[in-house]
Amino acid sequence: MKFLRFLGNEILLGTMIAVLSVFTAVASYQGSMADSDQNKSELEGMQLLNDGNAEYLTANQQVSQDYTYFDNWYLNQDERPDIAEYYQNDFSESLQAAIERDPDAVWDDQYYEEMYAISTDLFDQSEAAFSKGAEWDERGDALQGVMLILALALAFAAWASLMKDESNMRILFALFSVIMFVWGVIAFLNVPVVAG
Repeated sequence: MKFLRFLGNEILLGTMIAVLSVFTAVASYQGSMADSDQNKSELEGMQLLNDGNAEYLTANQQVSQDYTYFDNWYLNQDERPDIAEYYQNDFSESLQAAIERDPDAVWDDQYYEEMYAISTDLFDQSEAAFSKGAEWDERGDALQGVMLILALALAFAAWASLMKDESNMRILFALFSVIMFVWGVIAFLNVPVVAG
């Protein structure tokens, strides 16, 4: 262990304590920011999901109205064209376009896609926001792990600095501190990055 005596140097231990303190604080701050961004993303996802549900219910009502208007138009178009025209004027733009495309297959996929386009888009945005929240959560969890490793390294360095210069435990704790520091740096470099 004589070749490791330099680890017990007070200047080295003091520097280690200072560097580890700052590095631990940075990891803690970034972890807190990741948690904050996770909350923002999840709240945005919930808002978009609520808006999507509201738009979906609105689209359901519009489709139901189109069914009713179309049935009344169909039933009245031969015998009472004026009433049929009244209902036809209330068709949604999507229904009018569907009739123009193919009067025999009015309720096609394109009609429903158009009617539910807004809610579908909101659901997609909600899912993207929840996915982003999960990415921030993963980053925050990884940073918490880094902080734990660095805190252990800091504790070892602090204990080493309190021991006598000639103590083998001082060198051992200093070595543990260096090992944990290197592990913390590697863990920090492997923390997932969330794309903007």
